[in-house]
Amino acid sequence: MSASPSSTTGGDNKPSDQIHFKFCRECSNLLYPKEDRVNNQLMFTCRTCHVGEPASSHCVYQNHLHSQVGDTAGVTQDVTSDPTVCAPAFCTLCGDIVPCFICGSTPDEDLFEDAPPLPRANKLCPSCGETEAVFFQSQQRSAETGMKLYYVCCACGQVYM
Repeated sequence: MSASPSSTTGGDNKPSDQIHFKFCRECSNLLYPKEDRVNNQLMFTCRTCHVGEPASSHCVYQNHLHSQVGDTAGVTQDVTSDPTVCAPAFCTLCGDIVPCFICGSTPDEDLFEDAPPLPRANKLCPSCGETEAVFFQSQQRSAETGMKLYYVCCACGQVYM
């Protein structure tokens, strides 16, 4: 007797992609995969009454990895007005620039006064119709990605390409 697990993803599973549960014909408990070392064969065996049967398939587990690196990782709604980009750290008590905790050097204050803000472009937002947006390059580093530019609308925060 075998039963198929119900799919929670709602996708169309091919019959060959499904793993079937097998149950003991004597006590109806779940059969577990086990190696028959004498015959070098995969068996399904009951842990309660030790009844076994040869496996009809050599697949006992499928691990589908879905790894998608977010191209826009770290983008927040207020990225267009982030004042901390390219700005040095200041002491909250005296207002002086805080030295680097690794090397101890203090950054040149004039270096950051003329620091350019995030690059902006006139790109029509598909969500609200505004034309001002900041843009950045894809954060995904792979050969097939190429260089993708992503835009963040300054009005509504929508991320688009």
